[in-house]
Order: sequence, then C-alpha cells, then structure tokens
Amino acid sequence: MPELSIVIPVYNEQANIQLLCEKLMAVSQKLAIKTEYIFVNDGSIDSSIVLIKQLALTNNQVKYIDFSRNFGHQIAVTAGLNYSGGKAVVIIDADLQDPPEIIIDLFTKYKEGYEVVCAKRKNRNEETFFKKFTAKTFYRILKKITSINIPIDTGDFRIIDRKVVELLKQMPEQHKFLRGQISWIGFNQTSIEYDRQERHGGKTAYTYKKMIRFAIDGITSFSNFPLKFVTFAGFLVSGISFLLMLYALYSRLILKHFALGWTSLMLSILFIGGIQLIGIGIIGEYISRMGDNIRNRPLYIVKETNM
Repeated sequence: MPELSIVIPVYNEQANIQLLCEKLMAVSQKLAIKTEYIFVNDGSIDSSIVLIKQLALTNNQVKYIDFSRNFGHQIAVTAGLNYSGGKAVVIIDADLQDPPEIIIDLFTKYKEGYEVVCAKRKNRNEETFFKKFTAKTFYRILKKITSINIPIDTGDFRIIDRKVVELLKQMPEQHKFLRGQISWIGFNQTSIEYDRQERHGGKTAYTYKKMIRFAIDGITSFSNFPLKFVTFAGFLVSGISFLLMLYALYSRLILKHFALGWTSLMLSILFIGGIQLIGIGIIGEYISRMGDNIRNRPLYIVKETNM
C-alpha cells in the first residue's frame, strides 16, 4: 500500500502534464515515501491521455483512469478517490495554479494528527475581480445558510485520511460537492495558507455557467434555505395580496371609486406570478436531484485504466 495517493483530475491539460509530473516526483523524493499519481482523464479532446500513458510506461507510480466521456470535475475526483490505495490522499488540479510543493506542508500537518488539511487561498492575483468577488460572496453565503462548517476560500486542494475516503465512498449522490461532503464528515480538520499561482498553460474549463451550476449543487446539497425562502415569500405575497384585497373593498364600498385599476392589477399579477415561478423552479431543482439519485446510474464509465 502506498503511503500517499495523489489524485489529479485532467481535462485538456496537455500543456501542463509533463511539468506537473516532474514537480510531483520531486515532492515525493523530498517526502521519501511511496507515492502513486492517479490521473483521471475526464474526456479530454487534446493529447492529455496520450501523454499520461507515455508517463505510465516509464514510471510505474503513474496510474490513469480514462473516462468514456466528460463527466465533470467532481466526478473525476470521486473516481480517483475510489481507485486510490494510499493511507492518505491528496487532491490537486493539473493546471499548476495550486503549487505541488505545498503538498509537503499538507503532509507535515497531516502527520500531526489531522484527518483533513485544506489548502486555503491567501492570494488569488491571477483571477479577475469579478471571479474573486463572486467566489468570496458564495462561500460566505454558503457558510451562513448551511449547518456545516465549510472552510471559506478553499477549493478541493487538500489531503485527507483513508478513513475519510472510505466514508466518501458511502455517499453516492449524483451531484457531488466534495468540499461540503468532507466538511460534513467531520473529524479533526485544519488548513494552511498559500498563494495561488497563475495557470501554467491552456485555458480553464470552469466557465461562469459551470460555476453557477457548481454553486447550485453546493447550496441544494447542504441547505434547505431556498425552500424556506419560497415558503417565506409565499406568506409575504399572500399578506400583500390580502392588504390589496382590503384596499379594493374599501375603495369600492366606502370611497365609491369605480376606476378599473388596470395598472395595479397587472403589477399584482406579474408580481405574484413571478414569485410562483421562482418557487416552482427551486422546488424543481430539488426534485430533479432526487430523481437523479433514484435512477441510480453509475457516476462515471471507465474506458481504460492501468489500475
């Protein structure tokens, strides 16, 4: 059994794989422990899997899992965790924004007795103001509306103990939010700070659309606040509608106003209709996730692997 498994989800990272592997090997030499590198090719359309297979031919520490198509970042990490055999597992992206050298600090902290050690981003100078602002806002809102302590300003870059990996395997929901699941599991958790680097090569696959979907997955997986919000909004709109009804009766019976009130009527209909549609949409998100879990389809399909 290796002392450490390093799980690397890969999607179109041909420009980074060679350098990443060299850095990871240097880290393993400094730690002087038996390590396996698990590259999970998440349906890349470039030469990523070709490069990984070439590395595997010359280094038996390099393992790979090749998906039949793109299943998503969180699913790729999940597959790597499922196949890992190390006493501890590190999750790191392939774009080199998270410096592999930080793994030494993570492992040192892990050896102090912590089951989870997260890498907390101190600086994110490579990202736009809008992305930094939305990420900062999302994690703080998520912390407020959930009952679990999800560390702010952290991604999936962390080291976790084997017992945490085994518990994650028992959580087969389709819409993964691993950083939330790991926080939910508990045990002794801590973090270290680091400066995030610029992407070494290639382009990020995390578009704003994917980030919004990821945020929705995180909220719906660990909070029922949206459903409570819909209930509150329903009572609020009902109260406003009741007051408008009393005003309409007062105008008709006491003030003897017979104005048709087209404007106020249309505004009321549009307002109430909008709240109803929002409510139906939020409830639909939860029902959709329930349906995905009930169908119980496999999380991913492996095309080829050397494990």
